Amino acid sequence: MATWTALTHVAGREAAETLSDLCEGLTPEPVGTGIFEIEDGRDRWEVGAYFTEEPDEISLALLAAAQGANPFVISELPDVDWVAHVKRELSPVEAGRFFVHGSHDADRVPAHAEGLLIEAAMAFGTGHHDTTRGCLLALDRLAESGWVPHRVADIGAGTAVLAMAAARLWPVVVLASDIDPVAVDVASANVLANGLDGRVVSIQAVGFDHPMLDEAAPFDLVLANILKQPLIELAPDMASHIAPEGRAILSGLLVSQADEVIEAYRAAGFVLESREDLGEWTALVMQRC
Repeated sequence: MATWTALTHVAGREAAETLSDLCEGLTPEPVGTGIFEIEDGRDRWEVGAYFTEEPDEISLALLAAAQGANPFVISELPDVDWVAHVKRELSPVEAGRFFVHGSHDADRVPAHAEGLLIEAAMAFGTGHHDTTRGCLLALDRLAESGWVPHRVADIGAGTAVLAMAAARLWPVVVLASDIDPVAVDVASANVLANGLDGRVVSIQAVGFDHPMLDEAAPFDLVLANILKQPLIELAPDMASHIAPEGRAILSGLLVSQADEVIEAYRAAGFVLESREDLGEWTALVMQRC
């Protein structure tokens, strides 16, 4: 079945949300719409609409012009089994002791490695993005140093790859929260597939707003691989939920955004312990004073 995408950029979240909503009233109607912040510090947002019938180019152009957006770029996608394609192209990733792989590469896990199974159909957060890889490397270094946390949380856990990595390193129960109920279901499935049922608990929450997180705090370690602005907004809550001398591993950041996040956490009572720059992305380890 043929599919089409229509993509544009616009300044400001409000304009992006309005444009996305307006796209839903088009004929033919899109099967889905979405917005995504372009993390370049300019408050630019991508708006996407996805169709199973060829979209009306004129209607899209009028909507874009009305919201001050760039013209939509319309593309017809080939009829491809994307899961099979990703399985062929998505090779395993090694990050310290961790070996992140799909089931098609299960026989390639080295004897000395901690294998983490994430299926290609759940590719967000597999460890192939440098932000996730940076967090895995930070976890590996903390374990190598001999440090042992007793209470761990993963905020914005996605597929729970980081929560599962922590559970493999230390004898702890990790609380893995995400705002998206679909992500929570995906995380729960991954936990079962990796034999970590009962060791990683997936919950739906906005930030730390959940009774289980409140009850378990203060944490010795909090993982948060999200985006710059949510990390900055979370800094006070991080300080109130992390024990003195506890750590926060933070990512989802461009190298150019790291200093702003570091300053926000310094103001909340943290010091920078280490950072890992991988390409244009970075991961920070902040320690609470």
